[in-house]
Amino acid sequence: MAEEKKEKTGFFRRLVQGLGKTRDNIVSGMDSIFNGFSHIDDDFYEELEEVLIMGDLGVQATYDILDDLKAKVRERHIKEPAQCREVLIESIKEQMDVGETAYEFEEKTSVVMVIGVNGVGKTTTIGKLAGKLRAQNKKVVLAAADTFRAAAGEQLKEWANRAQADLIGGQEGSDPASVVYDAVASAKARHADVLLCDTAGRLHNKKNLMEELKKMNRIIDREFPEAYRETLVVLDATTGQNALQQAKEFNEVADITGIVLTKMDGTAKGGIAVAIHAELGIPVKYIGVGETIDDLQKFDADAFVQALFTVEEEEE
Repeated sequence: MAEEKKEKTGFFRRLVQGLGKTRDNIVSGMDSIFNGFSHIDDDFYEELEEVLIMGDLGVQATYDILDDLKAKVRERHIKEPAQCREVLIESIKEQMDVGETAYEFEEKTSVVMVIGVNGVGKTTTIGKLAGKLRAQNKKVVLAAADTFRAAAGEQLKEWANRAQADLIGGQEGSDPASVVYDAVASAKARHADVLLCDTAGRLHNKKNLMEELKKMNRIIDREFPEAYRETLVVLDATTGQNALQQAKEFNEVADITGIVLTKMDGTAKGGIAVAIHAELGIPVKYIGVGETIDDLQKFDADAFVQALFTVEEEEE
């Protein structure tokens, strides 16, 4: 328990550091509004709206958060702009809550499809997820069904070795659906807890991608109907609104159940986590703030928003 607490504290520190650029981008602007206005009026809300939208929280999330803020200001008879800071933090947390059932797949025999365009850290994310599940003593099988990208199979093999997970790999250029078929057979034979499928994410050719995903899903439905299904899309937080656009497009071709946001430590656009949640109603389930296996963590709305608003203490 103490070990888990230590890991959580360590991750929170990394999250606070990782969100530094986002904090400079959003929070400093907000704080100057909270401190710069003498009373709450339309101008105050307008300035706040601009800072939130510019911080990549997106239009929908910004409107939802401000509507909630205005309602709470009225209900609680708040008069001072500075008092709005805590209320705003509360509103953003409520927006972001992923709920208790977000990680059901960990407790069931499940198949997790992982999609995302090249370069977002998809294969690395699968490797880290495999490591996390193995740490819970789960039996994990990995399917290397991204057979179009030359290095994907090799990369996944390395992660499989590191996580001590079984890898079912297709040759480069082989049929991804046949890899999934073999992986399902293997997962069943080995009584695996979780089958993680790495898939190709070629959004520019949406029709092919759609057909490919449908084919894979049909195989899983037919061969493994009892498995719990999870579909995660991996997005690069540094791309901001572009990541939101990708999520929308992937959501058209697949039934996405969760988002993984990588590279949170290198971005001023961390507010995109809030935007995706608000606009698509799909929860962010994991965030990555670095390279090691521990740098991928379950998304915790309280910790995220707290880290976003935590002013880093100057190192002594």
